[in-house]
Amino acid sequence: MKSILVTGGLGFIGSHFVRSILRDQPDVRVAVLDSYTYAANPKNLADVRSDRLNIVRGDICNAGDVRAAIGPGVDAIVNFAAETHVDRAILDPEAFLRTNLLGTHALLEAVRDGLTNRFVHVSTDEVYGEIEAGMTPESAPLAPRSPYAASKAGADLLVLAAFTTYGLPVLITRGSNTYGPNQYPEKVIPLFITNLFEGVPLPLYGDGLHQRDWIHVEDHARGVAAVLERGTPGEVYNIGCGSPRTNLELTRSIVELCGGEFERDVRHVKDRPGHDRRYCVDASRIRQLGWEPTHNFEAGLRATVDWYRDNSTWWKPIKSGEFKEYYRVQYAGRL
Repeated sequence: MKSILVTGGLGFIGSHFVRSILRDQPDVRVAVLDSYTYAANPKNLADVRSDRLNIVRGDICNAGDVRAAIGPGVDAIVNFAAETHVDRAILDPEAFLRTNLLGTHALLEAVRDGLTNRFVHVSTDEVYGEIEAGMTPESAPLAPRSPYAASKAGADLLVLAAFTTYGLPVLITRGSNTYGPNQYPEKVIPLFITNLFEGVPLPLYGDGLHQRDWIHVEDHARGVAAVLERGTPGEVYNIGCGSPRTNLELTRSIVELCGGEFERDVRHVKDRPGHDRRYCVDASRIRQLGWEPTHNFEAGLRATVDWYRDNSTWWKPIKSGEFKEYYRVQYAGRL
């Protein structure tokens, strides 16, 4: 591959993927198509100096924007563009249906028109719903329980239907909960870290015993790259570490790393509606492509805390803008 279109490349995982491609594949050109939503941040790639990177502002739901970004043709499209936050999906599910379903459809139409040779759709383990024990394989039925997960499951089905109906060269990745630098502070890890730095209570949902399998963003990005390069069209690939931990354990670790006090800084608040109790994926299929996670969670979390401590100029402007109103709506009644 000589040219890749990355949709949502100014977001959290997408920007790390762009960096990894530019670093590891010196002959590949990368075009980024991003609509500059609240979660997109030009600063995520502002320090990248490369004549192989071109950033285009546009909406994946707009066929004209998609075709303009593709230009004379690209070898592959990697679709990170999505509305992703479960709490926001509960407040406004229609926005998630538009981007996650209609946007994926528009991209698939570009593939069907022969404008690219490969399409990787980046999805989530949340499409499987909660799992009481063990690990979820790619063959498990989809059982989404939130508007966000339902919109992503619908997009996955569109992608798989395009393979069966049209024979399109499509692949899907389903990643577990991801953490690391540059993550928008509505998500639990950056929210709790930055709240502690600001002296703001941490709103821990319910009893805190919900379990998540955390993967570092760099490992997640490498996993998507492995599927792009070596995956089999029509297949789904889980990306995860297989070591779930409770949100309570996670919170205690964050508080300790930030020098806080659990009893003083943490508030158990009313749980999220339909909150899935446990996720954990079986990632043996992607391991057959030669991928392995390389980041130890404890070390990765410590480095993430250090990044937010050292980069307050990145996150403080975010938390002073649109985020304030979202935070009031989401947490004022709970806190």
